[in-house]
Amino acid sequence: MIESILKKEKYNILDVRTKMECFIDNIEASVNIPLNQIPHHIEDVRAMQPVVIYCAAGVRSAQAVSFLKQEGLTEVYDGGGIDDLRQKLNK
Repeated sequence: MIESILKKEKYNILDVRTKMECFIDNIEASVNIPLNQIPHHIEDVRAMQPVVIYCAAGVRSAQAVSFLKQEGLTEVYDGGGIDDLRQKLNK
């Protein structure tokens, strides 16, 4: 599923790791909104759709996707951990 989204021309990438994690390493052109701040930025994420969400290992990205879907967003996709998403982007 995620591979088909990544083949589209237009999508955004959201990093839900902490600011420090993002500072150390990130995927170019990703937007950083830490997981604990997502509830305060629902409308920002809504405007970013379709959006692929990643974190360090895939746990926080799954939590973010689940929460956002509960809030009615439909084009949010779990990109998993940063290394996994980076590999998928480089295919």
